[in-house]
Parts: sequence; C-alpha cells; structure tokens
Amino acid sequence: MKQRIVFGILAISMIPAIFAAAILHAQIAHKQDRVTEPDAQRELLNEYCADCHNDDVHRGGMSLSQLDLEHPDHTAELTEKMIRKLRVGLMPPPGRPGPDFSTRKAFAARLEAAIDQAASGRPYAGQPALHRLNRTEYANSIRDLLDIQVDVTPLLPPDDMSHGFDNMADVLTVTPSLMEAYLRAAARISRMAVGDTSAPVLTSTYSVQKVESQMHHVDGTPMGTRGGIAVVHNFPADGEYTFKLRLYHHPVGPLFGMNQGKGQQIEVALNKRRVALLDVNPDLSPDGIATARIHIPAGPQLISASFPQKFDGPVEDEVQPVEQTLVDLTFGAFPGTTALPHLRQILITGPFTPSGVSDTPSRRKIFMCRPLAPEEEDPCARKIIATLARGAFRRPVTETDLQQLLNFYRSGRKTGTFDTGISTAIQAILASPEFVFRFERTPPNAAPGESFRITDLELASRLSYFLWSSGPDDRLITLANQGSLHNSAVLTREVHRMLKDPRADALAANFADEWLHLRNLRSANPDPYFYPNFDKTLAQSMQRETELLFSSIVREDHSVLDLISANYTFVNERLARHYGIPNVTGNRFRRVEITDENRKGLLGQGSILMLTSTASRTSPVKRGKYVMEVLLGTPPPPPPPDVPALPENSEARTGHVVNALSVRERLQEHRKNPNCAGCHKLMDPIGFALENFDGVGNWRNKDNGFPIDPAGQMFDGTQLNGPVSLRHALLAHTDEFVGNFTQNLLAYGLGRVLSYRDMPAVRGIDREAAAKDYQFSSFILGIVTSTPFQMRTVETPEPKPITVAAAGAQP
Repeated sequence: MKQRIVFGILAISMIPAIFAAAILHAQIAHKQDRVTEPDAQRELLNEYCADCHNDDVHRGGMSLSQLDLEHPDHTAELTEKMIRKLRVGLMPPPGRPGPDFSTRKAFAARLEAAIDQAASGRPYAGQPALHRLNRTEYANSIRDLLDIQVDVTPLLPPDDMSHGFDNMADVLTVTPSLMEAYLRAAARISRMAVGDTSAPVLTSTYSVQKVESQMHHVDGTPMGTRGGIAVVHNFPADGEYTFKLRLYHHPVGPLFGMNQGKGQQIEVALNKRRVALLDVNPDLSPDGIATARIHIPAGPQLISASFPQKFDGPVEDEVQPVEQTLVDLTFGAFPGTTALPHLRQILITGPFTPSGVSDTPSRRKIFMCRPLAPEEEDPCARKIIATLARGAFRRPVTETDLQQLLNFYRSGRKTGTFDTGISTAIQAILASPEFVFRFERTPPNAAPGESFRITDLELASRLSYFLWSSGPDDRLITLANQGSLHNSAVLTREVHRMLKDPRADALAANFADEWLHLRNLRSANPDPYFYPNFDKTLAQSMQRETELLFSSIVREDHSVLDLISANYTFVNERLARHYGIPNVTGNRFRRVEITDENRKGLLGQGSILMLTSTASRTSPVKRGKYVMEVLLGTPPPPPPPDVPALPENSEARTGHVVNALSVRERLQEHRKNPNCAGCHKLMDPIGFALENFDGVGNWRNKDNGFPIDPAGQMFDGTQLNGPVSLRHALLAHTDEFVGNFTQNLLAYGLGRVLSYRDMPAVRGIDREAAAKDYQFSSFILGIVTSTPFQMRTVETPEPKPITVAAAGAQP
C-alpha cells in the first residue's frame, strides 16, 4: 500500500514536467509546420540572419534582402546558396543563436520543393562546349581502337583542370601548338601500331624515383629479385637492341651501396625471362653498364631490370631508415652499412639491323585481311579503314569519309608497302577532328534557347566517355545507329553491362582520383626524419587501396555510403605492415575485413590522411577543410590575406625540441587571432577527431609527448571524440554527402561545370537513388536518363553592342 502511495505521489509530481515537455514539443512542431510558410520563413531570416546578410553588412558576399520567399525560383541562385548552408548546419554560424536543426532542414526542404516544382515544367539541359578528348580519354581510345598501350605524357601537354576535373570542356581549349602535338602523336602512334622497319635508332629512358624502395620485389620483375623496374616497351621492329643500366651514385662519385656491391648482380629480363646478367662493380662509372645487342621481336614487351636477391631477413643498421636509404646518398659509402646498390635508369636503344615486324596485338587488330595479289589491296584497305574509322569517329562512316581516307592510304602506298599505306591512313584517322573532338550537332531549325534531344550516337559517346573514359564499343555504336539506345530498357541494360566491364575501372582511376584529390599523392613527400619508413611505394599502395575500395562499390553495386563506413579494404604486404594487419604477404592486393572501428571507410585510409597533412606533422585544418569541401561540398570561407603560418616546434628534426607544443596547443594560439578564429571554429574540431592518425596514417596516442585529445564540437553541434564519432556525424549528414557526390559525378559525366540551374536535376537523381538504398548503379542510371545528360540547349547569341554615333556624325 505504501509503495502505491509513493508511486502516486511521484506520478503527480511528474505531471508539470510532462505537461511542459508536451507544450514544448507542440511549439516545436507548430514552428516546423509554419516554417513552410513564407511569412514564417521571413521571420526566421529577420531574427537569425538579417544582421549579417543585409545590403549594408553583406557578410560572406551575401545579402538576403532580395530573397523571394514567395517564389524561390525567381532568386534561385541566391536560394541555392542558402539551401546548402542550411542543410549542413552552417547558417547561422556556430556560436550564434539559431533555430534547431530540424527547423533548418524543413526550411531548406520547402525552398527546394518550390524550385524543383518550377523547374519541372522546363528542365535545364545546359550547353556543354565542344569537347576535346583529354590525355586520358585519348590514350584509352587509342588502346581500344588499336589494341596498343601508349604513354601520351611525352606526346601531349597536360590538360587544365576546372572544378577539380580535367575533362571539363570549358578548359579543354585548342591552340595551334596543341594541334601540332596531336599531328605528331598520330604519326608516332600509327607507326607503333603497324610497325616500322625503317625506324631510326632511338634511345628510350625509364627512371626509378629516388624515394622508391628497392629493398623488396617489384611487380613485373622475375621472382627471386629485388628492386629495379619493370616497363612495357613498344619495340617498332624485330631487331637488335641494347640495354644500359645506370645505378645511383653519390654526387661526387662513389656507387651507392659500394660496400655491398661486390658480388651483386643485375639482370635484364624479357617477359620475365632472363636475357642478360651483369656484375655490379663497386667502382662502376655513373654512366652505367650496357648489355650486348639482344634480339627482340616487335610489339609491346615486358622489360625489367632487377637485382637477384642475395640475402633475406631483418635488417639492422646504424643508418636509418633502411627502407628509404636514398634520402642521403652518402650513406651508401659508409663502412659497415648494409646499403645495397639501387637502379636509377634503364636506357633501351635500337633497333639495330631491323629484320621485319612480328605479329603483334595491334597488327592483329588492324589487319583483318591480308592481300595476296595487287588487285586485292584496295578492297582490303577499304575494309580495314572503314572498320577503324567507324570506331575512331564513333559513328558509321560515310562514303565521303572513306574516300578521303583512301586517298591518304594511296599516297602512302605509292612511296612504300601496303603496310605503309595503312599506317598513313591510320595517321589521318587519329589526326582527324572527328576523332579528337566529340561533336554534338545542333538541328538546323532549332531556335536559340531551345532544348533538344541529342542523337543516339552522341548519347553513346557521352555514355562511354562517362563510364569508360574511352569511345563506345561496336555494340553501343550498333544500338545507337539503330536508334534504340535512348530506349529506357535498352539503356538500363547497357549501363549494367558497361559497369561490369573492366573498362569501368576508369571511374576509380579518373573520377575518384580527382574528386578525392588522390592524384596529389604524387607530390606528397613526408619528411623522412619524421616518417622514416615512408617511401613512394607506400604512397602508391595507399592510392591503390582507395581506388580498389571505390571499384568494389562500382563492381558490386554497393551503397555509396560504404565510402564512409566500409568494414573492408584492400591491402598488399607493404600496406598491411604499415597498418599492422597480420598474415598478408606479397605485392598482390587482397580484400581484408577491418576489425578496428577507427579504420572503417575513407577517413581511416592512409591516402586521405597523408593528403591532409604537411610534410612534418598532421594538419587538423587541412583535414577539417577536406571533410567540409570534398565530402560535404561546403567549403569554408577562404582565409583572409596575410594570415601567419602555424608555428613549428624548433629543432624538431634533432630531437632537441625547445618549448614543444602539441598541434592542438599551437592551433589554440593561432586562433587567438580574431581574423582566424571564425574559420578555425568550423574546421579544427573535425580535424582533431582524426588527430590520432599521424601524417602518414599510422595510429598514435601522443603528439610531441603529449596525450592526444580528439574531442571537439562539429559546426552543427555534434560532439566529436575520434574517428568513429566523426564517421557517425557524417552519416547523419547523408543528404549532404550524397548530394555532393551526385554533383561531382554529374559534372564529371557531363564534362561541364554545374550551376545552380542544375540543382533540381541533382536532387531528382538523389531521390531516385535513395529509393534504392543509394546503390551505385542508381546514381549512374539517374544521371544518364536525366535531362542534362540526354539533351542540350541551343546557345543564345550574344547581343550585339549598341554603337552610339559620335556628335555631329550622320546617322
């Protein structure tokens, strides 16, 4: 009985609190319901935003006084900027009063719905500029057309980038010097593909970077060897070639590894079979040692130079680091060290006494017929040229096309053999604007500003360069020529087929590399005094790990959210040892399950963590900025001019650190500058959540001897205390992450910069993907069936300038 009385008293005492909570809940619900009304939205803006974003203050370059809340589509550009900030929780800024997060999202959702509704009546298609093939697309197109791998880096200049991608049509400009480069490249590639018995004696040089470890086996070299290099070299003809090997030397002369050089050997292998074995003399000249002439057949051959492994096991030495001993070449001359000779270059010279051209993959692709009599030459040439031109021009060839190319063939045939004529025709094909450019022609009666559907052949090119970074295959061209590719069922089937094709790895090697900034790893050079076990081989493994994770999501059609939370990754022995993952041996990458919660997803991978560090320490600022800009699509404001650099600990290299401070302590000092505090408040807490990872992605518990404190508060109010909490915080912003992913993928797929007018299409793709649990293919299908991908708008001519007649002039 007493228990019932006590319980009753407690229940009665709780009534006011329950009643108050109910009232508060009702008030919040009422406020969220009303936030869909323009008047209520204007009240929110006046209460929380107008002080900073008005015509006088204009903070952040934004004034909301002109925002049309009745018709948000009338001020769509300004409205889209506001939506982005509201969605992620950056408006109002951290530390200032503002509505609760759900109210902000409801506000943004109402604005989006109004803009999308208005856009549905007249969807925006866009006007991509004339698209020139970039270097990657050019090389891949050559590969698929002629079955030959060509390094176009020395043939064509690098492409400019726009908004993070190098396939944006607006910067793929054309200059006279570039067109000359395309002509020279076409001539060289055509000779490589067909073979050239008249090729002059030339020398090709392949180098090993100083920061690449040569202590272990290198892919492509024979088993039982260490270090060196393996390359695929295209030999123009059957003939004799020499191989010169240059090793690393101290700048003033001695061979690096001279103490261990006696008894060392280096071998040259053709397709992993030894063709030469040379002794390494400790007194070897820097000019190197050369083989005798070796007969090599024409075509692409795997050539390697490596050292037979003379010992194996753990290495202890006074000289550290062992893995990256080339940091200082003087180490190799110290008595008693275990430094070994390292290859610097291999030079391939030839052909000497060319004797013909062997059957090669490219010749098998080109010569689908062989004339046995003079009268058979023209019909055979016509068949070869028509087939190649169809693939190169990405459409069926016309009789006019064919006659022009046959004229080139006949011109070459007059001065040489049948093969010479075909080589000349291939050169003309590769130099043709129909190959170098992706033309999308406007219908003759289309009015300026009018949107029209591109042809199926143009759609095939858009699709193949999106998914493969290469031209459409014969099946796509056939379907497009039949006029069936735009059919929804056919297009869906082709997309799934193309995503399963190995060529879809281009999405990882090109899109993911550029979106995630992985290509910047090429220039990342952590200071060896702070990170002695780092070398370029490790950086390459880190990049490959992230590419393989992305490719697995494409190939297995996983959710794109796995990029944030995947519980698996891909490692080889070098990377597994770096992460502390046991039982992984060899250079082959294999899939492993992640048992450490901190390592899940992109933010636990060494590639991202090293990209967002400096050479000598971590950078919470870089890491926070990366998450905001690259993953959430909400870059922080640019820093003000003349911002002082973060002070470094003095004499950190020597270990005699004076007044050492942790990175957090140094940033706290830095944030005392009021010009710096605002932006750092946004970025630093995100970066500190990753502070347990050092500058090359190793886990640590201390920074300069001080325990690491990963705690902080994200700009949306979320409490952070390490990588796991940051991952959960990002997943709470699924809409923002997915929207940013879609924007980048759509821009890459279209090859043009997006504008605020594309946002309704982006949101439409996101809604369709959400219904399919964000499977990767749902984004691809959403893009390729969207208005911007299937249509284009006729350019509106610029208005003619009005000329005012000078005073006294006659009209």
